[in-house]
Amino acid sequence: MSQASPARHGAERPIRFFHRGQTVSVEGTATTRTVLDWLREDARCTGTKEGCAEGDCGACTVIVAELADKAEAIGTPSALATRVGELSLRTVNACIQFLPTLDGKALLTVEDLKALARADGAALHPAQQAMVECHGSQCGFCTPGFVMSLASTYERHCEAGSRPTRQQLADELSGNLCRCTGYRPIVDAGERMFDLPAARLDTAPIAAALRVLAADTPLSYTDAQGARFDAPRSIDALASLRAARPEARLLAGSTDIGLWVNKQFKPLPDLIYVGEAAGLARIEQRTDGVLTIGAAAPLEDAWSALAARHPELQEMGLRFSSLPVRNAGTMGGNVANGSPIGDSAPVLIALGATLLLRRDAAQRRLPLEAFYLDYMKNALQAGEFIEAIEVPPPTHTALRAYKLSKRFDCDISALAAGLALTLDGDTVRDVRLVFGGMAAIVKRAARAEAALRGQPWSEAAVEAAVAALAHDFTPLTDLRASASYRLRAAGNLLRRFWLETRTEVSLAPAQTSVWARGAAALTR
Repeated sequence: MSQASPARHGAERPIRFFHRGQTVSVEGTATTRTVLDWLREDARCTGTKEGCAEGDCGACTVIVAELADKAEAIGTPSALATRVGELSLRTVNACIQFLPTLDGKALLTVEDLKALARADGAALHPAQQAMVECHGSQCGFCTPGFVMSLASTYERHCEAGSRPTRQQLADELSGNLCRCTGYRPIVDAGERMFDLPAARLDTAPIAAALRVLAADTPLSYTDAQGARFDAPRSIDALASLRAARPEARLLAGSTDIGLWVNKQFKPLPDLIYVGEAAGLARIEQRTDGVLTIGAAAPLEDAWSALAARHPELQEMGLRFSSLPVRNAGTMGGNVANGSPIGDSAPVLIALGATLLLRRDAAQRRLPLEAFYLDYMKNALQAGEFIEAIEVPPPTHTALRAYKLSKRFDCDISALAAGLALTLDGDTVRDVRLVFGGMAAIVKRAARAEAALRGQPWSEAAVEAAVAALAHDFTPLTDLRASASYRLRAAGNLLRRFWLETRTEVSLAPAQTSVWARGAAALTR
């Protein structure tokens, strides 16, 4: 543990959060202890299950609540979360969330739903009762996770006085993958729960407890092994702490780092948590038209902001991991991770995004495409971090984002693409073809772009660009796809892009996609 006084964030104190009607204080436990392990082993709340232990299956889904005005102060657009009264609620995977990240928040599990149902005179919560009536549960192992996702949907729509469509229900359940009964009975339960006697969450006692916790000093916690966890509450405090302790690991949603612990059994250095830094999650459009996305903005909020400006990105957003992962993970973390199969980087590079980097009080800007140096290596200096992602106003004629994976929902890409085209009449004035999964880093297809630039936007030009891809990339073969598949699929995505954007008789995206979405598919 570092002894340098400038690195000390504040007075040490226990981890404090609200659970099962009371404030819980935790001391001594490891900084990387997961919420799931604490629930099952310490709190003896065993309704939450462990399935994959990597944020995929959804058996461990819980709801994390915080004060809505606190979420707004940090910069999180709480309207995109489940807002109920004074609270902002989000479903997350307990198996990869570290316990200290709960500090100042409330943790709701399936046991809370049972207590809520009893308070209303019913044996089960509407989400639970609907699962029984619609035969949505078989062995029951995954059912608590489904129920928590449905309960979140239930609260949001009851608050708004609305009802979700079957497609919306399917999207809400994208992080719950077991489905031993099939899709239909569970979606039926999602509809049925709104017809049952209401059992709403009483937010007042939770909000009151969280207001008391809000008076606590910023969390500075040391576990029994001497590892530290600090959660600064401003960007300036974060920058100062990061500069003083460059060896510490920055932690956001732990949707990647959590797997280092659960799957790779890596010991982690001291952690600096970015989720409490006010303003670091803010999303806003500047007067010059630049969309600024704070590095700590949850993926759900960040991608929603991108899709609001570029509706072509909506489907990619739905396929980007799952809702609980998007609720916890951040766009800044996805970019900083540097995975060659990360879903956000191809699109952001296609849009010409720039990173705002910070080291103590100094800031600099770097085009995102220059950020990646080699496999899992980037241009960050010691003590530096991503403060924001800046996306310029649209100048392109057409934009598409494509993702190929073995599952539609909640899967890692075998290949991802962000494609932007600017036409001058029928001539390609500029083009940005960016692929993930084709090289050690996410990168542009420079030779394919050169084959198109200055040429008519025609089938012949596209075929020349397809041929050039073999000179731009030498992809690997792995468990997700072979090298030959990746090259062929990348070429086919270029052809699809042309079919959807050609100047004469262009095809709607639904006509070129085998994944054309619609509620009709869910009613059969």
